[in-house]
Amino acid sequence: MKLTVVGGGSTYTPELIDGFARLRDTLPIEELVLVDPAADRLELVGGLARRIFAKQDHPGVITTTGDLDAGVEGADAVLLQLRVGGQAARNDDETWPLTCGCVGQETTGAGGLAKALRTVPVVLDIAERVRRTNPDAWIIDFTNPVGIVTRALLSAGHKAVGLCNVAIGFQRRFAAMLDVTPGQVHLDHVGLNHLTWETGVRLGGPQGEDVLPRLIADHGDAIASSLSLPRPLLDRLGVVPSYYLRYFYAHDEVVRELGTKPSRAAEVAAMEKELLAMYGDPALDEKPALLAKRGGAFYSEAAVDLAAALLAGGGSPYQVVNTLNRGTLPFLPDDAVIEVQASVGRDGASPLPVPKLDPLYAGLIANVTTYEDLALDAALRGGRDRVFKALLSHPLIGQYEYAEALTDELISHNREHLTWA
Repeated sequence: MKLTVVGGGSTYTPELIDGFARLRDTLPIEELVLVDPAADRLELVGGLARRIFAKQDHPGVITTTGDLDAGVEGADAVLLQLRVGGQAARNDDETWPLTCGCVGQETTGAGGLAKALRTVPVVLDIAERVRRTNPDAWIIDFTNPVGIVTRALLSAGHKAVGLCNVAIGFQRRFAAMLDVTPGQVHLDHVGLNHLTWETGVRLGGPQGEDVLPRLIADHGDAIASSLSLPRPLLDRLGVVPSYYLRYFYAHDEVVRELGTKPSRAAEVAAMEKELLAMYGDPALDEKPALLAKRGGAFYSEAAVDLAAALLAGGGSPYQVVNTLNRGTLPFLPDDAVIEVQASVGRDGASPLPVPKLDPLYAGLIANVTTYEDLALDAALRGGRDRVFKALLSHPLIGQYEYAEALTDELISHNREHLTWA
């Protein structure tokens, strides 16, 4: 089995490598190719990756290359984890929206749109090259904004599934609170990427006992604290929203906080510099503890599970993925991309049925889906008016004066990445 990681020079790649090494019985990789145009980073990350495999006696071969076409040739699956513009572009995404009193974040709001506009054309070009080289390869997208990027891939006819680590993080956290193994916890996870709620927590599978009320009653303070949301809100909702719902439920509070501290991008950039120095140490043969602060917890386990299911019919029978709606949420178009539990196998992902949603959640999902439609249109066809309409439609913006100003800011900060600007 051959896997290719596009964006393999990321400082986060050793987390993925560690998962591949530990879980080799689930996903037996014979060849792993790390592709990245940044040769200096790739050399450091590739060296550590080989040492991790060697320490854990993994027989697979790890190669590195800056040649995308060579890297994806013959691959059974291609994982996308790229960041167009790097941390500098992310820093922009997290700062200029604040000038209009709007949240600055790399996956939602104005910053999220900027990332989508930079990313979608690049990902589609990569996917076309994968298809020309190996049309049977699966594309696993971990590149944000995952929902929009996955929809772009699926709309273009690619074999693609989107992946996020929010659900597996909740699964692991809830399992520890319940003193059970993660495999015993099945989440009723529903929504869009970075706009999801846990509406049930079941023991043993989709039909198992729902213990979410007990979790909130016994561990509500800890759950609320991890989300930076008040405990009474969890009690009133009776569900657990993802951390990203804080941008909607406490928007102004978040904006005030963001205006008083360095951006997350600045923190990550400093961390990456330190990590790369560590990766250059030939004695280092395991992922460093600092990597845990980088974000993306449990991504490697989720990626292994998904790849194993798509390639070998293995892995967990049900997994939370980003895939086509196809009637699962009847208030959305069939070609919308949703994030839900699905049955995953060699033929792809089939969403499990979802009970009728409370209008409180369905309304916001419908609104953000409309934004994602307009965002994808802007990413594919460009133009100031399309960018403006996407911003105006977003519930975190919604005022024409803000949308006008943010459109100008977005184009100004991203002109080098926008062929139409």
